[in-house]
Amino acid sequence: MDEARWTLLKSALDAQLHEIAQIFAKIEERQAHLDDPVHLESVGYQLHNLYSAFEDLFKIVADFFEHRITEHVGYHRELLWRMKIPIAGVRPALLSDESYKLLDSLRAFRHFFRHAYGTELDSKKIALVVEDALKLKKIYSQEFERFLEQLRP
Repeated sequence: MDEARWTLLKSALDAQLHEIAQIFAKIEERQAHLDDPVHLESVGYQLHNLYSAFEDLFKIVADFFEHRITEHVGYHRELLWRMKIPIAGVRPALLSDESYKLLDSLRAFRHFFRHAYGTELDSKKIALVVEDALKLKKIYSQEFERFLEQLRP
């Protein structure tokens, strides 16, 4: 990959990673108050946003390397899965197995949250998803740095 393309990819990923960091900050700020229904809903919404922001990042990677995935049943699962596999001669894997599993948990929660009309959120279940999100927070930055270093010209 030439320097200009690498810089373009890095800039796009950095902008999206900034958005992700802001969402993580909101989750951390509000997680201590899951006993309050307003905070509980707010954290649920931010967890939804967190996975959506990661998915937007995955779309940047997929589009950049021209392996688009058309939207269909299973699209979200397939896009996430693609990020954990290296594509020989194209790009290294973006995600480790550990971050893939944590993100898959967030993906499942987002699906639930989007379709949970009239359902009360369970603070214990939200706390488990927050726990996964915070585990992810500890590892995702290094994985993205490793990904970019492997592509650096």
